[in-house]
Formats: sequence, structure tokens, C-alpha cells
Amino acid sequence: MAGEKTDVLMLEPKPIIEEGLESAPALKLHRLWAAADHDAFVSSIAPNVRAIASTGGHGPVDGVLMSKFPKLEIVSSFGVGYDHVDAKWAGAHGIVVTNTPDVLTEEVADTALGLLLCTVRHLPQAERYLRAGKWPVEGDYPLTQSVRDRTVGIVGLGRIGKAIARRLDAMKVPAVYHSRRPQADVPYRHYPSLIEMARDTDVLMVITPGGAATRNLVDAKVLAALGANGILINMARGSVVDQAALIEALQKKTILSAGLDVFVSEPQVPAELIAMDHIVLFPHVGSGSIHTRRAMDQLVVDNIVSWAAGKGPLTPVAETPWPPKQAQ
Repeated sequence: MAGEKTDVLMLEPKPIIEEGLESAPALKLHRLWAAADHDAFVSSIAPNVRAIASTGGHGPVDGVLMSKFPKLEIVSSFGVGYDHVDAKWAGAHGIVVTNTPDVLTEEVADTALGLLLCTVRHLPQAERYLRAGKWPVEGDYPLTQSVRDRTVGIVGLGRIGKAIARRLDAMKVPAVYHSRRPQADVPYRHYPSLIEMARDTDVLMVITPGGAATRNLVDAKVLAALGANGILINMARGSVVDQAALIEALQKKTILSAGLDVFVSEPQVPAELIAMDHIVLFPHVGSGSIHTRRAMDQLVVDNIVSWAAGKGPLTPVAETPWPPKQAQ
């Protein structure tokens, strides 16, 4: 009906998203976190909710949750990764899922290169050395590894993977990649086998999506193939790397080092990793700049606003294409 507002359920507090949804004239915002009794609140609004906004902090947006809302049409998710949303279930039930790609591509690629350099050149360790007063007492910091004599194998050559590869090109560092299918529009060598790529490279840069299809993709066999001079950089999801196997590989020096921005049970990081001084750990800061997070927040809002206006989603995920394939 003309003038009728679209009811939107926001699962977790996030100021810019909340403000954007609240200020949109065509939307009526419901805040789950503000309700004393979540179940009762959901039951009271369920018949009217057509959109859900999620940042992933609430927990899984699965079939159990989505099925509570008979008029649900769209789930707008924050972040390029959306493994907390059962997009396959959503697609099978006519619900569109969106994420926030592109706006974070360059930021994450910047962070990936920073993490690579920090890990290879021991930059955080060198700063700690200086701050501890060791330079005038113990002399220059020991020589480190270099990216000059390394080839980087990118695991997943999507938007961010390509942005990382462009940066490596500028640094004159060779890059190759592994993905399910080769891409015709890139100059980098494609490896159908991840293990073969690990054998042929010195760095594995992991930037593939999370989820069941990639769980523990980088396992003990891949790490063994990477070898004693190898470095693992994970900018994807903690679940993509077998964390127990990685800890063992680092402890036994099966690989040389690792730079990690993501972990299996964030924000909990295994004590074994924290205890190692030859690796570099970031607290999931890949897209964590004010500029980029604002753009991501706004895209969550814009997807819902566009949908409510009848214009369709701006950034639908692969499992829920728009227009639907059967309608094309």
C-alpha cells in the first residue's frame, strides 16, 4: 500500500546503521537488543517484519530465525563475509541476502600488505625491541626475511584478492592464485591444486570466503607443502585454516611464521598463538578504519532502503541473485 512503512528488525546495535534506518521515512525500525524479552518481542512483530539488518554479532541468521517472519523479504548483512547467514536457505525461500562488498576492498588489501610486511620483516617485534631499550644495549635488531625473494600464492582471487595482487605487482613481488576455476582476465598463474601452489610458493595469502565449503581448507597437508620457509597470512575467516594444525606447524617449525587477522573463536585467541613471538597477530582490523566502516554501515542501510522503494537490492550475494535466475 502507498505510504505503508517497511518493518525492519535490527539484531545488534550499531550507531550508523541504526541512525540510517531510523531516519529513512519509508522504514519502521525495531531494535531486538533493546527488548527485555527477545522471544516475546519477536513474536509481537514477526507478522510485519519484511527486512532484517545484521552485523553478525547476534549469532546465526539461519532458517530457524528467518522462518519466524512470514513476510521476510531481505536480510542486509554487514561485511563482505556472510557465513553467519544461511543464504542457501534464504534463497530457497525467496529471501534476498545482501552484503557489503567493494567499499572495503582497498582497505582490506592495504591491511593484508601491512600484515605481510609486518610478518616477514618483524616490524612489530623491532618496535618492541626499541621500546624495551635494547637497541643501545644489544645493538641492531637481527636481520629478517624479505619479500624480495618470495612468491605469494593467493587463496581466493576475488575483489580483495585482485586488489592485493595489484599491490604485489607494484612491489615487484610475483603472485599466483588458487581458486575453483581459472579467471580469464588476470595475468597470474592459476593452480587447480592448493597443495601444489603451496609447494611452489613462499607465502600463502588467504582471502577466500568462509563457510562450510572452505572450512579447514588450509590444513596440515597444505602447511606441510608450504614448508619450513613458508609464511601463512590469513585475512579471510578463522575457519578457513585448521587452527590446531597451524599451531602445531608453528611449534614444530613446519612453517616459518604466520600473520593472522582472524581466528576461529573471536575475540578469543589461543594462548599458544599469543605465546609465540615470531608471528604477528591483529585483532580483526582488516576493514577497521572510520572511513571504510562508515561506508559499510551505509551500504547495509542503502540495501534495505532500495528494496523498500521497489528498486531491488544493491549488492545481493551469489546464492540470492537479483533478479532471480528463474525470472530472467
